[in-house]
Amino acid sequence: MKEQKKQLRKQIREKKSLHSDSTLTAWSDETLRRLEAHPAFCRAKVVVAYYSLPDEVCTHQFVERWARQKTILLPAIVGNELELRRYTGAHSLRTGAYGIPEPAGETFQAYHEIDLIIIPGVAFDRAGRRLGRGKGYYDRILPQLNAYKIGVCFPFQLVEEVPTEEFDARMDEIIQYNF
Repeated sequence: MKEQKKQLRKQIREKKSLHSDSTLTAWSDETLRRLEAHPAFCRAKVVVAYYSLPDEVCTHQFVERWARQKTILLPAIVGNELELRRYTGAHSLRTGAYGIPEPAGETFQAYHEIDLIIIPGVAFDRAGRRLGRGKGYYDRILPQLNAYKIGVCFPFQLVEEVPTEEFDARMDEIIQYNF
């Protein structure tokens, strides 16, 4: 199973390298427009999002824009766990584990208030299976959250089948740019 996951991660990296930054930006913008029109997002008051890495659907402007209207929570890596912290502006971000900008401040504990979780991944399939980067951070926190889970990805990240194990959390829905 580990070898299958490793191979799929490599295939997705290779596919990403075939696309320009401007194409990926355009795909990110359209994917996020589709997300913003989704009923679950429109209803949500408290949203877990992510501050994207270069190979993910770019969320920086999305997070900034929606933090004025909704409570936006971003993950912060603490040891082997993800903590959720409120995004209060780019000024509050610090470089965390793996070079990812993370919000400083208190951990958000009111998990029952979270309405929606927007999740990146290396690959997804139509059954909602997700391949992450291999550290299991999301797989450990998602069982604690009773909110709708939407995975967002580029078209080349949606594959026929993602190899999974019993602890791999599934998405309720996947949103991607459609040609």
